[in-house]
Amino acid sequence: MERQLLNRALGAYLGFACGDALGATVEFMSPRQIQKRHGVHTEIIGGGWLGLEAGQVTDDSQMSMAVGEAILEQQGWNLTAVADKFVAWLASNPPDIGNTCRRGILRYRDSGILQGEPRADEAGNGACMRNLPVVLATLFNPVSFEAWTLQQARLTHHHPLSDAATLALGRMAGRLIKGDPVADCKLEIDALIGQFGEFAYQPYPGKASGYIVDTLQTVLHYFFNSGDFESCLIGTVNRGGDADTTGALAGMLAGAAYGLEQIPQRWLARLEPPVAEQLKRQTLGLIEYAVNTSG
Repeated sequence: MERQLLNRALGAYLGFACGDALGATVEFMSPRQIQKRHGVHTEIIGGGWLGLEAGQVTDDSQMSMAVGEAILEQQGWNLTAVADKFVAWLASNPPDIGNTCRRGILRYRDSGILQGEPRADEAGNGACMRNLPVVLATLFNPVSFEAWTLQQARLTHHHPLSDAATLALGRMAGRLIKGDPVADCKLEIDALIGQFGEFAYQPYPGKASGYIVDTLQTVLHYFFNSGDFESCLIGTVNRGGDADTTGALAGMLAGAAYGLEQIPQRWLARLEPPVAEQLKRQTLGLIEYAVNTSG
């Protein structure tokens, strides 16, 4: 396995978790509130509306790990196995779960339905935030990437904006992990905006809510207007709003682009050790699966 490929994959997954933990402190705050309380929020200190311990992650990382674990246990794709992992996660009394995710998981638990009907109120970021394990496992298989992505997304979020953003950001992350330059990855976003003009992020509208359009605009603005991991994440989470998810997705892209060594050691050291170990184990397993099934 190519060392740099694994390095970028680890950067993406651990960067995702660092962004989740950093952003959770200021989730649902406005930029002005953040400035008043923290100045510039730069450290993983926990707290926030969920009262987290320093380094504790939220539903973003937990749902991602559920997807990753299902793929590794099955050594392939089984949507029922993914859904069962979500049910078990819900039963574990997680610190937070979005309403749309909860509704989809309960629908599966109670009736076995793996995909709801399209709904206008399912254009949140819950499907996009948990798709990185799919990206890693299908790194060399674009057909499987699209099929698995849409299936896991529509367990809870069945909306064309959610579908399109989850696919576009996943393709972008995959290209970065494989070593494509940042400039080339803009092609994925140009195609997305060509299909759905709502995602245009220049000039940046400044909203960072859980609506998938606001989420993606924030992530893209700070990723494309920064040149290193730390400044990308700090800029992103200090917009507040759904800061654990915007932070996680920005961390995924920046980690993939700049590699594991660019993630500040003080942030990596703050992550809960069992979570960090699980992320490393999953990354290695998912990349091995991608390489072994690439023929």
